[in-house]
Amino acid sequence: MRYWLFKSEPSTWSWQDQVAKGEVGEEWDGVRNYQARNFMREMAVGDRGFFYHSQSEKAVVGRVEVIAEAHPDSTTDDARWECVDVKALDSLREPVSLEAIKADGRLDDMVLVRNPRLSVQPVTEEEWRIICELGGVTP
Repeated sequence: MRYWLFKSEPSTWSWQDQVAKGEVGEEWDGVRNYQARNFMREMAVGDRGFFYHSQSEKAVVGRVEVIAEAHPDSTTDDARWECVDVKALDSLREPVSLEAIKADGRLDDMVLVRNPRLSVQPVTEEEWRIICELGGVTP
């Protein structure tokens, strides 16, 4: 199993929207960055991810599971763009802010710290464990 981070602007697609989709989940569509798309191509069913609210909140707020591997993005006819489907697993007891992540020296090499604009990014197993602990959930 691998770990990921999915960023979304709450005004476009919020954690509450993701939770409301239930077991059927939702496409992680609209990604138009080649590196982020390529990360989605690496994902497998069962991989886990953090759901991150960007813009004003800037915090990890929940965890998701990949439920469908990369496939054509239904929001475009351009075959270059693909997406995965994800479903909500659970909310973090305490959101983990970008500020808290940057303040924790164990997370200095995290992609979110080094390249905060990338909308889909890998997370190491150790980073997963640390953020889960900071968020009050079992890794």
